[in-house]
Amino acid sequence: MEAYPHLHLPPCRLTTRQNEGRTDVFDIVRRRYVALTPEEWVRQHVVHALHHHQGYPIELMQVEGTIALGGLTKRCDIVVYNSQMQPLMIVECKKADVSIGQRVVDQICRYNQVLRVPYLFVTNGLDHLVLHADFEQQRLVQLVALPTWQQLTQL
Repeated sequence: MEAYPHLHLPPCRLTTRQNEGRTDVFDIVRRRYVALTPEEWVRQHVVHALHHHQGYPIELMQVEGTIALGGLTKRCDIVVYNSQMQPLMIVECKKADVSIGQRVVDQICRYNQVLRVPYLFVTNGLDHLVLHADFEQQRLVQLVALPTWQQLTQL
């Protein structure tokens, strides 16, 4: 675990194991072990931060859910749903050395053409971008902080 950078996310205790020469991490959303890659390192920290620090229910998160986009199948890193199973937020995680630039914002916006969620969260674990999609005004508004579960479901 020393090979992975310290992230600007709350610390969390990840459960890992060695499997055929690689390290796997237990994903509390998918309820199974997955290969611990640099991007998975960020994704697991985000999942734990959403659940343990922001109050998002595990059962209302989906990790690596597929969507159809322009005839292709794409995977959203994390989608957060409300209790009626309507999507509320897309989270796009990048490994720590990938900058959060226009290309990454364009990627999550393409996903949002399908899901039409009000909130987008892009992170590489070091830099974070939280956006509110204002569909009436057809614009994205940058937020100062990620909403808690209570704030998210009351808006």
